[in-house]
Amino acid sequence: QGSQKRSNSTPETPRPKRAPSSRSPYGLFSPGSFSPSVTPSQKYSSRGGRGEVVASFGPVQGPAWSGRGGCAVKLFGCPEENLTKPYKFMFQKALDIREVLAGRVEELGEVLRRHHGLDGFTSAAFPAQEPVTVLGQISCDGNGKLTAKSVLLVGDQEHSGGAQVPLDLSELPEYSLFPGQV
Repeated sequence: QGSQKRSNSTPETPRPKRAPSSRSPYGLFSPGSFSPSVTPSQKYSSRGGRGEVVASFGPVQGPAWSGRGGCAVKLFGCPEENLTKPYKFMFQKALDIREVLAGRVEELGEVLRRHHGLDGFTSAAFPAQEPVTVLGQISCDGNGKLTAKSVLLVGDQEHSGGAQVPLDLSELPEYSLFPGQV
């Protein structure tokens, strides 16, 4: 028996196809075929920082965070509204997130109404002949890019029931918008 020389495969001289195996095709896609080694690699077993606490939430009373350059963290709102127990980040239900965001829009709307001396908000869902003030968030029509032709106003839940209204920005000399803006 002589030594077998591996043929180099290039686009000009492709490697010949192998003859089909008599084994079952299910064996080709078994988990063992993708990861035949059952012992973890040296890189994994020798990693550092295992079990190290990066951030914690719990018995510490008040934040003790500080940064370089003189910046510090300050909690807003009364302590009863802050977190009182640990929770899994990004494991919230979509409806809970929606309720919190709707509440924030209402809070910002009230601040804007007082600051600008507005009488109140009307529904974005109903057409009006005279100028009206509506409350909502800037959104896009689903193509992923916020352009002059894709801007929507998603009305608040209390006054507009979340109705979406396309905005015509063609007659504005200049504007600055971002998705989620109230």
